[in-house]
Amino acid sequence: MTTLQNRQKTALLVVDAQIAVVERAHQRDAVVANVLTLVEKARRERIPVVWVQHSDERLRSGSDGWRIVPELTPGNAEVLVEKHYGDSFEATILETVLSGLGVGRLVVAGAQTDACIRSTIHGAFVRGYDVTLVSDAHTTDDRTAWGAPPPGQVIAHTNLYWTYEAAPGRKANTVETLNVDFATTA
Repeated sequence: MTTLQNRQKTALLVVDAQIAVVERAHQRDAVVANVLTLVEKARRERIPVVWVQHSDERLRSGSDGWRIVPELTPGNAEVLVEKHYGDSFEATILETVLSGLGVGRLVVAGAQTDACIRSTIHGAFVRGYDVTLVSDAHTTDDRTAWGAPPPGQVIAHTNLYWTYEAAPGRKANTVETLNVDFATTA
């Protein structure tokens, strides 16, 4: 249903599954395991997996903390997109990569729910993509000291509102890892 012409394929987008980004994340191990399940399923089904890595003044490109967590290993043919803003599309090659693959539907997992995940799913949606957020494959750390709700509530709220997001010609939804069907998702 995507509004992008001739782009009916689906890709798995793994956002910021980096050592420093998820080291203190809510249910880190379970979320990383779910992302691994998604990556393995996508590879079996020949669905493109696109990895996004954030870098900025606190998270230097190439540093140990910048690396993808050791449980997840990008494949040699899988694209790595480096970003400097919350939205994975902003000032990156992501749109060019997805266009070249014929992708108009995204399945999204990774971190941080209340920052880069939210920015990316909204960024994709307004650009015409159908977007499925994997409800148990994204996480964030505790930001209650800055007035945010506890991480579990941030994740639950994001899942709730994304389930009901709507726009002409596009679909947004959430689904649990075990129910992801790359052929029909989004």
